[in-house]
Amino acid sequence: MNTSELEEQRRKVEELKKKILEQKRKAVDASDDTEKRAEEARRAEEEAKRREDEEARTKEEEARKKEEEALEKVEEERRQREEEEAKKKAAEESRRKTEEEAIHKAEEEARKKVEAAERLKEEEERKKAMEEARRQADLVAQKKAEEEERRKEEESRRKIEEARRKIEEQKRQEEEARRKREEEAKKKEEENRKKAEAKKAVGHASPAAIQAYCSALKQAWVDGRCSKDEEVLLATLRKSLGITPEEHAGLEQEIQLEIYLEAVVSGWKDGSISPEDSEKLDELREKFGISADEHLRMEKQVRKEILKQRA
Repeated sequence: MNTSELEEQRRKVEELKKKILEQKRKAVDASDDTEKRAEEARRAEEEAKRREDEEARTKEEEARKKEEEALEKVEEERRQREEEEAKKKAAEESRRKTEEEAIHKAEEEARKKVEAAERLKEEEERKKAMEEARRQADLVAQKKAEEEERRKEEESRRKIEEARRKIEEQKRQEEEARRKREEEAKKKEEENRKKAEAKKAVGHASPAAIQAYCSALKQAWVDGRCSKDEEVLLATLRKSLGITPEEHAGLEQEIQLEIYLEAVVSGWKDGSISPEDSEKLDELREKFGISADEHLRMEKQVRKEILKQRA
């Protein structure tokens, strides 16, 4: 029984009391029969009050029990929810660990496959480089092949020297506008000149030997890098042909510039350069130590020549 019901019950009891008291007052002036009836009414009132009190206590007790049962039910539901949430969390954690383990396993397998593929690729490239080195050694040993190769190389060098002279002319025209960059270029040019003079001063190799060594150098650097096997082969050739370290350094720089210029020409042969060719030139420029200014001058001259040929 809630509070409002108890208050209503008390109100009714109070009203009943008032009625009984009223009856008592009337009974004083009445006869003895009236007093008797008043006594009976009083007793009836007390009995009614007792019953009302008992009924109220019973209803209060039932309400209290219902309230406790409701609280117990709520607590039980809360406990069940907590247990269910704990089970869900445990299941989620187990699933997450399983997924992480599966991902880790897949990544490990993928890494192993990539490493295996890289090892296979390196082995193939090494074999290819060794085969190329052997072929170059055979070419060096055959005089007829050397003469043909020299003729082609001289023609190619003539074209490159012509393009280089045009680039130098363009460089002189831009000296005032690019003073700072020209200072660096002049410094590098002076170093190259000193290396060339040192090479002339100490060089003992014959023109044929230098031409043959240039051919081997170009084959070694044509892909943009020189492997250890190719370095060993070049060292053997230097020893057998009498090429000094100074001559090797100068020739290697010339060959790298020649390869880079050929790459620029090849990239711009269609009038525009593809992203792949641009990436290849960036890699070569980094490996050969070619400055951005040198690259821009070469590229500008090549574009100019291509436009001139098309016109």
